[in-house]
Amino acid sequence: MKKIAVIGAGSWGTALAIALTRSRAKHSVSLWVYETDICESLRTRRVNDVFLPGFEVPREVAATNDFAEALQGAEIVLGVMPSGHARGLYTKMLPHVKPEMAFVSATKGLDHATLERITEVIEQVVGQKFKPRVAALSGPSFAKEVARGDPTAVVIASKDAELARTVQEEFAGPTFRLYASDDPAGVQLGGAVKNVIAIAAGVCDGLGFGHNTIAALITRGLAEMTRLAVALGAQPKTMAGLAGMGDLVLTCTGGLSRNRTVGVELGKGRKLDDIVGAMRMVAEGVGTTVATMQLAKKMKVEMPITEQMHAVLYEGKSPREAIRELMERALKHE
Repeated sequence: MKKIAVIGAGSWGTALAIALTRSRAKHSVSLWVYETDICESLRTRRVNDVFLPGFEVPREVAATNDFAEALQGAEIVLGVMPSGHARGLYTKMLPHVKPEMAFVSATKGLDHATLERITEVIEQVVGQKFKPRVAALSGPSFAKEVARGDPTAVVIASKDAELARTVQEEFAGPTFRLYASDDPAGVQLGGAVKNVIAIAAGVCDGLGFGHNTIAALITRGLAEMTRLAVALGAQPKTMAGLAGMGDLVLTCTGGLSRNRTVGVELGKGRKLDDIVGAMRMVAEGVGTTVATMQLAKKMKVEMPITEQMHAVLYEGKSPREAIRELMERALKHE
């Protein structure tokens, strides 16, 4: 029986901890929780009322605030923290990690300061101690639906084929299916950049536009994602799969998407600070928009939707004006 340490008890981390108790392989699961009140609630009442209300966390999941306790004996470390906290948390974990551990990142974002993918952050931080085995988990997966047991398919990607197979076998269950990939760059870039496009999709909904607009946005958004991912060394086919198109469609159309919700409120005329200030959970696309714009400039990749979302989020441009400029761009071949 393997021990899996889940680092981060937001909605996605809590849902993955629940899903691991249902997998075909039996595990001991520890869940590291930042907030002391949530940790106590998980220990005593088996619920995370803040981030995933309405779901009982099985007793096989041991909640703790202590890294040493969470990581003791762990064979797989599953990181599910917001991207902005990833480097700091892996640094704090460093005294407790060991070479026999494998690291799986389920964070859908980029390091804001360096523009690096989270597996690259892990390699840098843990690499101070030993060369880590790393993989990335992403795909169309709302936390609430995973926790509920809705059939869900995701991707586990690693340059280490043996590690990808191991995680695939360890995590898979009756309602949680994993496909293996050798393209961690593409899987992570898809999971991060689709959040930017989802904000744009929410803006369109907030402005009252219909299905034509959303279909065009998703399709052209996928083209942007693919251009950037390929420029950064990813495989084009990854963007056509679960971690690209699959996650993009889900996040742009699903009512549970936090990033889409931010866009809806922007389209209705609310200010970004007011929207984000009222949210307890992180909408990764807000910070990822800045990182994506910087990557696009660095790689000289054209990303007009991302550019307009950056202008709406950070430059005071009205959402309606942003859409108008996208429609009035110079005509070109698809």
